[in-house]
Amino acid sequence: MKNTSKDFSIIDKELTVDGTISSKGKLVIKGVVKGTLIGETVIIAEEGKVFADTKASSMTIGGTFEGEIRASKELIILSTGNCSGKVVCKDFVVEAGGVLNAEVNCITSQDSQSQRELLAVKK
Repeated sequence: MKNTSKDFSIIDKELTVDGTISSKGKLVIKGVVKGTLIGETVIIAEEGKVFADTKASSMTIGGTFEGEIRASKELIILSTGNCSGKVVCKDFVVEAGGVLNAEVNCITSQDSQSQRELLAVKK
């Protein structure tokens, strides 16, 4: 049976974090994050803004993201999302209305070097 973290964290509105954040479980961002972000499941809410180098298993963008994303599983940009910078991920979805202004590299399971680099996110 898979051991899945049940941790849940929120960076709420009117909260700005500048530095390095490391999170297990689900992290919901409604405020502003600047710096470095490492997590399992990261969700940027519609009012959230992230300006960071990010490593995550799964990331969903409903607000604003600027920086570099390395997602070992998936990256989803919702219809309200805006993503710019550089993206490396396995699965990738952009909903109608979502804005993507980034260099994108989607890896496959056959791309062993990139897969190893992304799997290092889980540690």
